Amino acid sequence: MPATILTKLESIIDEIDHNGNADRLRLTVLKKWFESPDRLRAFALRLAGRALARGRPRATGEARALFDEVEILLSAPGVAENGPGWSAARGLYLRLRAFQNDYTRLAWGPVREIEDWGLLLIEEALAIWLEIRPSPASGYQLAADYCLHYGSGYGSGLNGPSRERVQEIIDFVRGYERGADARLQIREEGRRG
Repeated sequence: MPATILTKLESIIDEIDHNGNADRLRLTVLKKWFESPDRLRAFALRLAGRALARGRPRATGEARALFDEVEILLSAPGVAENGPGWSAARGLYLRLRAFQNDYTRLAWGPVREIEDWGLLLIEEALAIWLEIRPSPASGYQLAADYCLHYGSGYGSGLNGPSRERVQEIIDFVRGYERGADARLQIREEGRRG
């Protein structure tokens, strides 16, 4: 198990507990871990599921319909083992992108208007899954976007409410690595037997 990555992620929680916040750049430690495409894609699907669970209950109208489509996609048979079907995921990705595709021109350039943060996270996750943006940097950006919390009582960055989300990432990394260790052990036993 990558103890260094887990230790560095746990130190983010310690910093939030001690200082009330931590810099989002502390999550860049994930880039190295995401160099494995399997890890990156599994992480993207996990965060899509978390964004669905958090965002769907309060969504209405078209956003609610999109969350419903996400639930259908992620709960289809075989998704847990193999991920969603490519064409269904691609179609949903395009609908998510179109839903929040308005831009406002500001002095320094166009800024995308986001109506629903959860749907944006799912869009980012599907872009990784579909290998539209398959880089470790995209995985870091997804993690940072998932963990960031903006609130007048907290400021911006990784702060009190971010703590739980950083812990979810730690739990995912730990669980993924345990599963990888088990798969490796089964392969080794198969070679010996």
